[in-house]
Formats: sequence, structure tokens, C-alpha cells
Amino acid sequence: MKLTLGFSPCPNDTFIFDALIHHKIDTEGLDFEVFYDDVETLNQKAFRGELDITKLSYHAFAYMVNQYALLDAGSALGFGVGPMLICKGDPEELRERLKTEGTSVKIGIPGKYTTANFLLGLAFPEATNKEEIVFSGIEDAVLDGTIDVGLIIHENRFTYQDKGLKKIIDLGDYWEKETGCAIPLGGIVVNRKLPLDIQHKVNRLIRKSVEFAFANPKSGLEFIRSHAQEMSEEVMYKHIELYVNKYSVDLGEEGRKAIQLMFDTAKEKGIIPEITNDIFVAP
Repeated sequence: MKLTLGFSPCPNDTFIFDALIHHKIDTEGLDFEVFYDDVETLNQKAFRGELDITKLSYHAFAYMVNQYALLDAGSALGFGVGPMLICKGDPEELRERLKTEGTSVKIGIPGKYTTANFLLGLAFPEATNKEEIVFSGIEDAVLDGTIDVGLIIHENRFTYQDKGLKKIIDLGDYWEKETGCAIPLGGIVVNRKLPLDIQHKVNRLIRKSVEFAFANPKSGLEFIRSHAQEMSEEVMYKHIELYVNKYSVDLGEEGRKAIQLMFDTAKEKGIIPEITNDIFVAP
């Protein structure tokens, strides 16, 4: 059986899925047609129902709970891993402007339905002057003055300082201080139209793929490098260490609690619609 699978070309995702798509583990009769896209493109493909399994921002997932269910394996949650607001000018001045005159500050975001944009809305509800830019182009847009502030995700948290850019706020740190929970960034979801036994099999295989990667961290090096932005091996593995952890093997009670809290908070703030379905794959 062949299933469509979407994930980003970032090191954390290629690290997770290397063993699965290259049959380094027993895939129990499943094959995968893989699509490599940035997170907002994956979000939009999911809105159209194009993929059987996909990486998805938790913010976007809130709008698709009726169509997709969340797997326990493959998620990106953690502490100290959140998106950041960066600038070229004075960080303190821009922070105050975001609080008091948010509409005057032009912000480049990696996508409307990204978890990063959700956190931005929580921290600075008045900051509504936004332009969607592919995440890898946000630093350059700040540097050339196209935008005043950039909302960066993924490996850009390791590169912005080398380009002379400055941090305004770490939105992951903001979330952690507000809630005491890990920040849910992205999860792996499966189309509810697939038979439940296939959904469970996919979850089991992704978990095995993550466990294989942890046991053999250099096994997928060439694959990871081939899809990463220009970065050193050291930066690639720093990225992986931040985003791939115990929650990627299994959400567990702690991970599920953090995700439910994010959804409850977003519903309370009117950021997402009412959710009636259970968000997780049925037992």
C-alpha cells in the first residue's frame, strides 16, 4: 500500500523520517510517496486534503481536526525551541511599538496558520500588519528593509545573529513562562479516511523511525544535508537536538496536555474555532 507523506526539508523532519522512507526499518508493507515542502505549504495541502500523512502546524491542525487525527509519534514540542521575533534596528524600541502601535510595524511571518503566528497573536494582539514570506527568506527581508520585524522558525534561530540581526523576543520562552508547558510547534497527522489499523501502523512505524535515528544518529547524514539550507553539520545537529526529543517518540501525557492547553487558550482568545472531535487517533 502506498501513502502520500509530506514533511519539511528541515533537519528535524529529515532526521525523523529517514529510516522510514529509506526502508531502514520494516515498513510492514507500506510505501510512501514523499513531498518536501515548507510548513505553510504543507498546511495548505492539508486544507485541500491532498496528503494521507503530513507534518502540520498545531495552529493549522485546529482547523482540520474533522479531517485529520494527530499521531503520538513525530511531533516537535520542547522547551527553548520557539519562534523568535528579530529586527535590524533597536529591539527595545520595536518591542514597545509592537505593544502600543502594533499596526505601524510591518512583520514578516512564515504563514498565517503557523504556530509561530499563533504565538505572535498571543504576545502582541495589536500587531496585525503582517506579510507572509517563506520562512527561509525572512532574514533577508529584514536586512533589505522590506519588513520591520521578522518572525523566524527552524534553523534561522541559529543564523540570524551571524547576519547582524537582533532578538526582540523569544516567543517560545514567552509561552513557557505563561504556561509552564513545552511549546507545541508541529505534529504529524493522518487522514481519518484511512482505516484505523493503518493509522495505528503509521504511528508505530514513525516511532520506530525516530528510535532508529536516535540509535544511529549519523545514518541519515547525507540525506539530511541534501535537503538542509546551507549550514554546517554542527548547526544541523543542533537543530535536530532542539526539535527531536522524547515527545517525538511519543507525546505521552505531558505532551498531550501541552497541546490541549494550546487549543484551549486559542479557543478562549477566539483565535481558532470550536473543536468537537477528539484530536488524537482513536485507540
